Amino acid sequence: MIYLGAFCLSAGLAIFITLLVKKIAFRYNLLDQPRTDEGSRHIHKTPAALMGGVAIFMAFFLTVLVEIFWSDSLLGGFLLPKHLGVIFLGGLVLIIGGVLDDKYNLKPSRQIIFPIISALIVIAGGIGIAYINNPFGSTLYFDQLKLTLFSYQGVPYQIMVLADLFALIWILGSSYTTKFLDGLDGLVASITAVGSFVIFILALSTSVAQPETALLAITLVGALVGYLVFAWHPAKIFLGEGGSLFCGFMLAVLAILAGSKVATALLILGVPILDVIWVVLRRIWKKKSPFLADRQHLHFRLLDAGFSYQQAVLFLVAISAIFGFASLFLQSKEKLIALLILLGIMVILALVVVYLYQQKKRLDKER
Repeated sequence: MIYLGAFCLSAGLAIFITLLVKKIAFRYNLLDQPRTDEGSRHIHKTPAALMGGVAIFMAFFLTVLVEIFWSDSLLGGFLLPKHLGVIFLGGLVLIIGGVLDDKYNLKPSRQIIFPIISALIVIAGGIGIAYINNPFGSTLYFDQLKLTLFSYQGVPYQIMVLADLFALIWILGSSYTTKFLDGLDGLVASITAVGSFVIFILALSTSVAQPETALLAITLVGALVGYLVFAWHPAKIFLGEGGSLFCGFMLAVLAILAGSKVATALLILGVPILDVIWVVLRRIWKKKSPFLADRQHLHFRLLDAGFSYQQAVLFLVAISAIFGFASLFLQSKEKLIALLILLGIMVILALVVVYLYQQKKRLDKER
């Protein structure tokens, strides 16, 4: 019942806070305006609020606060107050930076400062990737190389160089994956909700046995579901820069907390990650900024090929859900095979989408 209560409270708060921040966004002109220029990613027809991420953040952490004061379910095990503190501070940095970007349209060189600071805060709080399971049977440890910064009362404060570097890359990669994925109404929030629910089930399994992580995950699911009431097409509110980054940030952190289940999160975000890699490499090949927004992402290609908004979102969410839930039953080597299968599906999907797009263009010309 504690999980159901957390879900319902978080969802209810998200609904209420989303209505509130929507009004604030319109009052202070934090809006995404529709554009008619060719190739624009802004395909909505009316102005939409840009503070959905604020609502998710507030609903999630208000529910966490209630859980802390009303029961010992969240801090009764391996989770420490400092862990929740750095997750809150890291998320807050992303939300503040996102609101500033939505308001003032910051340059990419300034935008990236906030995700880097956010990741470093979490790592400094002791949330890192000390090891991952090798698909071929052994365990890869990243905590062997340590650098002592200082000692206080006989306690050394150290940097685990490889572990912290890997965690930094993982958190930033996940955050930017959901940022780049944020192009269709409800897409990022839906995939994040699915991923968080998979981690919720995984954390309750006997192999992980972390009810505290499960409680965090289902609380996030509730906040996302409450927000999605207003974010499904046609959306009344968007995540905004901070919200899209916060979704990937939370998936990355939850995966670390659940025993460094990086492979599971990779399967959930597999298609978006491969899409981001392809688009970024394509931009670099054409000597463009990798942070320059365009319509080359898979979700836009699906629209160009004739998919409706809802069909494109449901299709991509379904792929994430299938591979995410499949990961619950796969071992390390099997997860590697699943990732290779996902890569193959991505290649086939890209070819099919290009074919459908060409056919659609041909039919349009004939008309």
